[in-house]
Amino acid sequence: MEEMGDRIKRLRSENHMTLEELGNKVGVGKSTVRKWENGIIANMRRDKIAKLSAALGVSPAYLMGWESSTTSSPKKVDSSEELVNIYEQLIPNNQKKVLTYSKSLLSAQQMEEELLEPNAAHGMNPTGEEIKHADDVMKNDSEWI
Repeated sequence: MEEMGDRIKRLRSENHMTLEELGNKVGVGKSTVRKWENGIIANMRRDKIAKLSAALGVSPAYLMGWESSTTSSPKKVDSSEELVNIYEQLIPNNQKKVLTYSKSLLSAQQMEEELLEPNAAHGMNPTGEEIKHADDVMKNDSEWI
């Protein structure tokens, strides 16, 4: 069975990303990605698992090894080029609106992530019921879409 670190390394390679590129997408340094790949860091925060799975184009459940197939996972959509193309066609006033809206979305996302951090299972002594609930959430693809 493939270990999570091996899975991360394989998916990063398949997506033609460097350690640094993946780290930037997840919001960590390349050394952290290297530690994940080598199994040095085993306990990852939920927000990092979510970002990592999104960056690699798989579900969190697949990344964690709870699913053996990526078929039920949403396909990775590389829309950067499409977004730039659309943005460049907009008049300057609408380009400003896109930037303002994007910044607002990013800010809301970051606030959500900050709210989740204290609830991460690491650094706490979760009860059996809390662990089961967290596992159920991680295995449920509808929670990640």
